[in-house]
Amino acid sequence: NGNPFPALIECIEGSSAAVVAPLIASPSGEIEDNARHFPTLGSLLRKAFGGPDGRYAIGTSSGSARFSPDWVAGMFMLFRASDFATLEGFDESYYLYYEDVDICKRARLAGMEVTACPTVQATHDARRASRRNLRHMRWHLASMLRYLWRHG
Repeated sequence: NGNPFPALIECIEGSSAAVVAPLIASPSGEIEDNARHFPTLGSLLRKAFGGPDGRYAIGTSSGSARFSPDWVAGMFMLFRASDFATLEGFDESYYLYYEDVDICKRARLAGMEVTACPTVQATHDARRASRRNLRHMRWHLASMLRYLWRHG
């Protein structure tokens, strides 16, 4: 994959984005779901019953141009320092989950842009602990409810 930072810096400098994110792939090369639509109670219920999970179709030749998703996952986000300061950083009341959704929502509410740059790639070995571990699932649900209460 190489060093993604020069291309991401070019991506953020060539836009009005407050935050940019690369395309994320698993160690096996599968495209991860790091750009999504904002969750709503309805979309989360549809997902729970096997419906769409809110991800954007990226990583294909038709989806390789930079675009502006609602939010990008916290596994890899590059912020303009001034915008991160304006947003007052991540909300520490979220624990492990949804802090990335929250900061992107706050950025959007402040009129800031979120950009995905799928021509830039990074690798992330997702653990998906909330699917296997009750404690992580509780943290995930608590953060989800906090987000929906604040932004729902």
